[in-house]
Amino acid sequence: MADRVTQLQDAVNQLAEHFCNSIGVLQQSATPAKFPGFEKQGVTLQQEPGHGPQEDYTQLFAQLIARTAKDIDVLIDSLPSEESTVELQQASLKHLEVENQEAAHKLGEVVQRGEALLVRIQEALGDIAEAQLRTQSAKTAKQTQEATAIKQEEETVDTVQR
Repeated sequence: MADRVTQLQDAVNQLAEHFCNSIGVLQQSATPAKFPGFEKQGVTLQQEPGHGPQEDYTQLFAQLIARTAKDIDVLIDSLPSEESTVELQQASLKHLEVENQEAAHKLGEVVQRGEALLVRIQEALGDIAEAQLRTQSAKTAKQTQEATAIKQEEETVDTVQR
C-alpha cells in the first residue's frame, strides 16, 4: 500500500480527472447558443442526430467530486501535524512497539495451544484408525469362521447324501 502522500496525490489526480470529465460531458451535450448579430447569413443551427439531450450527468459527477473531496480531507487530516515533534513520534513508536510485542506474545501462546490441540487430534485419529482396524479384522475373522462353518456343513451334507 502506498504512503499517505502518494494516496493524497492519487486522490487529487482523480479529482482533476472528474472535473475534466464533467466539463467534457457538458461540452459534448450542450446545445449551441445563439448570439444576436453574430450568426452567418442563411445558416441555421441544427442539432446533429445522436447529440440530443443526453442523460443528466450532473448528479453523478457531483457525487464523484464530493466523495473524492471527502477522501482528500480524510487523507489531509491523517497526515502528521506540525505540532508532531520527534519526541512525540518516538513515544508513539515505542508504544506501538510494546503493543506489537504483546501481540507477538499472545500469538505465540495461541500457536502453542494450537500445536497441543493438533497433537491431541492426531492421537485421537490414531485411536480411531486402530479401532476401525480391530473392528474390521474381527469382522473378517467372524466372516471367515462363518464361511468355514458353512463349508463344513456343506461337506457334511454331501457326505450324508452319498
